[in-house]
Amino acid sequence: MKKIYSFSIALLLSASLIAQEANQVFKAAGTPVNPKVQASWNRYYDHAGITALCKKIAAAYPDLAKLTSLGKSYAGRDLWCLTITDFKKGNELQKPGMYIDGNIHSNEIQGAEFALYTAWYLTESFGDTKFIQELLEDKVFYIVPSINPDGRDSYMHQPNTSSSPRSGIKPVDNDGDGLVNEDWYDDLDGDGHITMMRRKNVNGRYKLDPRDPRNMVMATPDEQGDYELLGMEGIDNDGDGRVNEDGYAFEYDPNRDWGWGWQPNYIQNGAYKYPFSIPENRAVMEFVMKHPNIAAAQSYHNAGGMILRGPGASADVTTYNSQDVAIYDAIAKKGEELMPGYKYLVVYKDLYSAYGGELDWFYAGRGIYTYSNELWTPYLMFMKESTRSPFDNSSYNFDKYLLFKDGFVDWKEYDHPQYGKVEIGGFKKNFGRAHPGFLLESDAHRNMAFSIYHSYHTPKLSVTEIKEKDLGGGLTEVTAVIANERLMPTHSSQDVKNKIERPDYITLNTSAKVVAGMIMTDKDLNLSKIQDNNLNTIEVDNIPGLGTVTVKWIVEGKGKYTVNVDSKKGGIATNAK
Repeated sequence: MKKIYSFSIALLLSASLIAQEANQVFKAAGTPVNPKVQASWNRYYDHAGITALCKKIAAAYPDLAKLTSLGKSYAGRDLWCLTITDFKKGNELQKPGMYIDGNIHSNEIQGAEFALYTAWYLTESFGDTKFIQELLEDKVFYIVPSINPDGRDSYMHQPNTSSSPRSGIKPVDNDGDGLVNEDWYDDLDGDGHITMMRRKNVNGRYKLDPRDPRNMVMATPDEQGDYELLGMEGIDNDGDGRVNEDGYAFEYDPNRDWGWGWQPNYIQNGAYKYPFSIPENRAVMEFVMKHPNIAAAQSYHNAGGMILRGPGASADVTTYNSQDVAIYDAIAKKGEELMPGYKYLVVYKDLYSAYGGELDWFYAGRGIYTYSNELWTPYLMFMKESTRSPFDNSSYNFDKYLLFKDGFVDWKEYDHPQYGKVEIGGFKKNFGRAHPGFLLESDAHRNMAFSIYHSYHTPKLSVTEIKEKDLGGGLTEVTAVIANERLMPTHSSQDVKNKIERPDYITLNTSAKVVAGMIMTDKDLNLSKIQDNNLNTIEVDNIPGLGTVTVKWIVEGKGKYTVNVDSKKGGIATNAK
């Protein structure tokens, strides 16, 4: 009884403390002041942590957030999706959609936090931020924090480098010896990180950096070194002369599995079996196919501070035609302003050729304007240009002066069964690609702002004008002007060219009989294209961004008129006269 009483007192004191703290805070501009869902954005969450946060957001804001699972991962983990919109204002499938995912590569973890931060911020800011209220009235966000939860948990809970694993955890015989995962990463010193091995050698080509002895630098051509580098921490478990070559680190590449420009593994390393052979990607594909309202998309990767667009391969250069590239350019240039240190690049031209990527399938396969942001840029270390090279002293200075050496495992001796006496040390797996905690929330907010800007410029349609004109003989001409107030058209050029999505429907509802319907090809010169059937509903291939479409009907008699617009990616609009 005494224990129960003490526990009750503790609960009351805790509740009192929370209430008191809520009354003592002062709102910082642009940040929720007293969120219902308490979340820390200076650390990373495993799949269980992501699950808990998703459920808390959905429970706290039932009118703004719905939680569903797109399917299961290879190991049976849910692929959570938070649908964020003002559910009291319209049908979500009739609003232009913004799809966001992260963590397709196991070690590229912060995309999940950036995506989750977006869901959290939109829901927590809705109550007192008019812009967010208007945004969620018009748009819907589909936020999938991690599309590789198996690999994420493996990266976090198993010994790894900052660059492993990249794939999921489906076992593959990487070295072709008929065995699977027999030469795994070996955490020789048991610290949870796979770091580097070095060995003293008077003929080695490396020496200690005089600016920071933790670093190794190349000896000059005319001097002897002190060390040789032996590669990543590990041993040759299967006796084939290679170390750590048959683990799950690079079994397949989930971002080479998509159904556009796919190439087999001998051309595109990591392609695996066939497009959408990975269950997580197939689940995403099926979701997108069922949501034709998705007009924009963002996939979060790391690292390097890049805003990437396709194509992944030079063969697809003509797929990205000038009209669509102009829209990509305008949005990405704004992104460079919003995210200092990030650069707008084209995959095949500025990086390398990549076949079967998610970026290309979303755009070329579905007509969706899509970016892939490579999160974390070393620019953020000292707010100036730098590199991520482990031999670049700026990384060591950043770790020394801002992380207080928390990002580095100090070198220590180890008796290696094959190399003899070696030293093991180097940067931890959570340094170099993943944001340090104090920079995580700031960059999450900036990347979120870029995604909000992107989503804001999905189409917003309105019927701005309905006019009548008496033609005599009992006939009336009804003209309607449909405007698109945003940058994106209702159909990308790729969509129009390949007829990916149905045309936009502009319907005249009236008791009068419609005898003709047409699209005005030149309003000033009164030129039009007549539609031969289904005269009430005119089919329009596209409503251009920041532009208008004019349609016209001839009806017998006069009456009341309502014009309805129905566009899969542009939403709906209506007006009456």
